[in-house]
Amino acid sequence: MNTGLLIIAAALWGAAAGSFLPRAAYRFSAPAGEPWREECPGGHAFKGWLGRASCPECAEAAEKGVEGAVAAGYGPRTTPLVIATVLVCAALAAATGTRPELGVWLLLAPVGVLLTAVDFRVRRLPDPLTLPFAGAALALLGLTALVPEHTGEWTTALLGSLALGGGYFVLFLINPAGMGFGDVKLALGTGAVLGWYGWPTVMLGTFAGFLLGALYGGALVVARRASRKTAIAFGPFLITGALLGLLVGAYTA
Repeated sequence: MNTGLLIIAAALWGAAAGSFLPRAAYRFSAPAGEPWREECPGGHAFKGWLGRASCPECAEAAEKGVEGAVAAGYGPRTTPLVIATVLVCAALAAATGTRPELGVWLLLAPVGVLLTAVDFRVRRLPDPLTLPFAGAALALLGLTALVPEHTGEWTTALLGSLALGGGYFVLFLINPAGMGFGDVKLALGTGAVLGWYGWPTVMLGTFAGFLLGALYGGALVVARRASRKTAIAFGPFLITGALLGLLVGAYTA
């Protein structure tokens, strides 16, 4: 397939997948210790996890002028999530080309966008997303290793998962206030995808994540919106760093 057509196809996939994320982002954006959200702000039960963040019952009540009716829309808007997923998928397609591992990256990308959105909103990385992300990454890459023309090693992906997860676990033990256990679980998945392209990619993605997190925290301090002891959501930077490392690893493989 022509590279341009591949990028367009990946972008279309990103647009379709991103449009299903808002409801899941809202439902998972429950503060730590609270159950996942089962109802919209108007008290109506959700119908599934995927789809737009809007409630037909609330919209109908608002149209009828029912007293106390709330806005039909809730949670994150669809457009930013779609744009983010499109950009990530298109970038992965441009860097990876027609190699079979691209299918794995495109399947995992929407989950990464969803995790980023949830962690930014409530500083929480849901186990129903982080653990399956790691398992799916290793399983799918294991299958990809059986396909001709792949560029990567499943063994290194497994070792990268264990190494990065173990490293983050040590940081969690040293400073639980600065490193959440959700980050440890997420590191299992990001270590797997980075490890596919080798240890230099693992180190690059890890360094990029810490650098981005430090720059963001420093910017908040300079803007006087946080202090040096203020905890920030690190998951988005872990994911973004992994994405940057993956793009470089795929492009240079």
